[in-house]
Formats: sequence, C-alpha cells, structure tokens
Amino acid sequence: MIYQGKQNEYFEIQSVDNDNYRSFRPIVSGALQLLWFLSDGNQLIIDGISHSFNTNQIISLSQHHHVEYENINAMKMLRFNSEFYCVLNHDSEVGCKGILYYTPAKIPVVQIDGPELMVMADAWDVTDMELEMRDSLQLEMLQMQLKRILILCTRMYKKQGDMACIDDKQHDLVREFNFLVEKNFREFHSVSHYADLLYKSPKTITNTFKKIGEKSPLQAIHDRIMLESKRLLHYTKKDVSEIAYELGFESVQGFSRFFKKQAGISPSDFRLS
Repeated sequence: MIYQGKQNEYFEIQSVDNDNYRSFRPIVSGALQLLWFLSDGNQLIIDGISHSFNTNQIISLSQHHHVEYENINAMKMLRFNSEFYCVLNHDSEVGCKGILYYTPAKIPVVQIDGPELMVMADAWDVTDMELEMRDSLQLEMLQMQLKRILILCTRMYKKQGDMACIDDKQHDLVREFNFLVEKNFREFHSVSHYADLLYKSPKTITNTFKKIGEKSPLQAIHDRIMLESKRLLHYTKKDVSEIAYELGFESVQGFSRFFKKQAGISPSDFRLS
C-alpha cells in the first residue's frame, strides 16, 4: 500500500515474496528503505555486490544505494522520502541523519529476536492498518508510526553494536561528519575541510573516530568516493575521465592512481570485471 501526500510525501509498505518480487521496483527515486526479512536465503545485489540476508534481519538502505533483487523468499518492505519524514527530524538520531542512514558506505543490519520481535511486528501491523485510513490525521499517524519503527531499529542496532557505552557527543560528531561527507564528497576530499565545517580540529575528528572503533575519517571519505566510483563504472557508460572530474579529481591520472590504490585494480579493468 502507498500513501502520497499533497506536498510530494511518499510512504509505502509492501509484503514481498518469491511470487511477486520480480514485479516490484527495488528503487523509488529519493526513497529510503527498511527491509525486514522473514525467511533465510534472501539475495540482493547492493551497489554491485551480492548479499544474503536471513530470518528477522532488518537492513536500512539510503536513497544512494543501488539495489537489485536476486531472490526474495519472504520480506516486508517499508520506504519513504524526505518530504514524508526527514524534514521533521534534521538532527534526530532516528531521522535521515541518524545511525541507520548516515553512512551509505555501510549497510546497517539489525537482528530482531526476543521481546523486540513482537514489538516490531505490532508496530509494523499498526502502520499497515493506518495506511487504510483516509482522513486528515493519516499523515501525522503514519509519521508517528514510522518514527516508532526507526526508534526500535536504532535501539537494537546500538545495542548489538555495543554503542550503549559510547558518549553521545562523540557518536553525534561522527554522524555529522559522515553526513557532511555524503553531501560534499564529490568536491572535498580532505579531513581538514570537514573539520572546519564542524568547528573541530582534524586531530579531534581522528581521535573521536578511533575512540568509537570506526575507521579513520580519511578512510571514510575514501570509501564514499570509491563507492560512488564503482557505481558509476558499473551502472553507467560514462568515460573514466568524466567520472574522475565528476568526483572532484583534477586529472584522470590522479583518479586512476587513487582507485588502484584503494581497489588494487584500475577503473577500466574494474569496469570489465
């Protein structure tokens, strides 16, 4: 079922299985997704890489991920756009800058079990029923239910990732850094630029990443550039030179050296692989 509002708000919930997954569009332009797998052996290609997901795993995918369904046995799908929800939660931990979506180079996987499983099922069912209501309160109710689901997923993800012991300010700093990288990685490739935007020193940023067990901030920038490079090489016919300039490199040679250092293979060879 789909909700479409007067201000371009988009919200959708679907049940997907082996009989109907080929008829679903894996991507809706500008939409963020939650996929809840209800069986083992579900296969997706995300940004050119095959992934397998099993019973009661939930993954979150941003609008930047390229998704293809290889095989879906049983799955619930929820997706929404920024007009529906993100404008309400710019700085929220459970918004579109929250931990489920702030780092497109990484796919968060939440494992649901125990009491949380029943709570999640109830939240999903109530949201499903609310989609059938057609009154002036529907949009607000759907937004509330989506926030409830995102809060549940965020709590479980933080618990599973041992994030409960991490200082919120440190975690927020990393989240903001990654969000800024997402907005600016095509233009700015240095940690110092993002540190300036956050009114922090590069050393503070680097130390914070280290304290919470993340890869270095420079590697986070490089990973995002590489992810976009691979997407453009795999899914478009753009020349390597065009991709290089689109991603902020001054020369094709500089881009090729960067790509080979990160991937161990040249951009041209990657495209042929």
